[in-house]
Amino acid sequence: MSVTERLEFWSDGVIIVGELRIPDAEGPHAAVALSGPFTGVKEQVVGHYAERLTEAGFATLAFDHRGFGESGGRHGHEDTQGKLADLRAAVSLLAARPEIDAHRIGLVGICLGGGYVMRAAASDPRVKAVAGIAGAYNSPAFFAERMGIDAYRAALGVFLAGYDDLIPAVAPDDGEAAMAGEEPYSYYGTERGAAEHWTNEVTRGSLHTLMTFDALNSAELLAATPLLVVHGKVDDYCAPELAERLYERVTGVKRAVWLDCERHVDLYDVEPHVKKAVEETALFLRENLPDHHAR
Repeated sequence: MSVTERLEFWSDGVIIVGELRIPDAEGPHAAVALSGPFTGVKEQVVGHYAERLTEAGFATLAFDHRGFGESGGRHGHEDTQGKLADLRAAVSLLAARPEIDAHRIGLVGICLGGGYVMRAAASDPRVKAVAGIAGAYNSPAFFAERMGIDAYRAALGVFLAGYDDLIPAVAPDDGEAAMAGEEPYSYYGTERGAAEHWTNEVTRGSLHTLMTFDALNSAELLAATPLLVVHGKVDDYCAPELAERLYERVTGVKRAVWLDCERHVDLYDVEPHVKKAVEETALFLRENLPDHHAR
C-alpha cells in the first residue's frame, strides 16, 4: 500500500501538477522523480512506472511537464530548458519533504524522458543515481550524420517555418504526425494510452526542439553519478546505438540491461518487459541510494 498526494509546485514561474506516492512504511524514503515520453502525461507511462516503483519501496513523483497535461506553460510545445527546470524543481520538492531522505534522490526517465534525466543529472549534484528506460539520447550530430547535413538542415527549416502550427501527435494510416507511424498510434491512439488530460496535438516547433536537443553529450558529466540503461535490443524510435554510445562514454558506476523487446512501446506497458525494467531499476536504486542508517 502507499499514499498518493496530488500536488502543485512552481518551476520558473510555471505551475506544475504532479502526484507524489509515499510507501506505507517507515521513512525517510529514497525517492525518484520521473520524466516520460514526448507529449506524455502523468496518468500514462510515468504514472505506471511510478506506481510500480513505489510498490518496490521508493517514494515517487510523476508529474506533467510544462506544456502538457494539467501543468501550465505553452500548450503542446516541447520546451527543452523548461523541462530541465521542471526536473530541478521536482528534486527540490522531494528534498524538502520530511518523508524523504534528501541524500537519496534519483531520476528515472522513459523514452524522451531518458534524455532529459541524463541532462538533469549531469548538472544537479543532488541527484545521486539516474536511470533511462527505452531512452531517447538525442544527438544532433548523430541525426545529421544519419540524414546527411543538407537534409538535416532542410528539416530544421521546415519546422521553423511552421513553428507555431499545431499538428497531431499521432495519426492512423501514416497520416502527418509528430510521431509518425503505426507504432506510436498503437499506444496513444488507442485505449492503451487513454488519459483524460492527454491531447493529440503538438507544435511543429517541438520537432525543431527535439532535433536540436543534445542529451548524448551529457555522458562525460555523469562520471560521478551511477547510471542504469535499460533498452530494447530492437527499437525503431529510440536508437539502441545512441543508448550504447551513452553507456560507453560514461566512465563511472554503470549498468546496461538489454531486453528482447520487439517494439519501442513494449517498454510502456507490455509484460514481461515492464516487469523486468522495474525490477532492474529497483535493484539499481537500492544499490546506489542505500540507507546507511538502516538497522
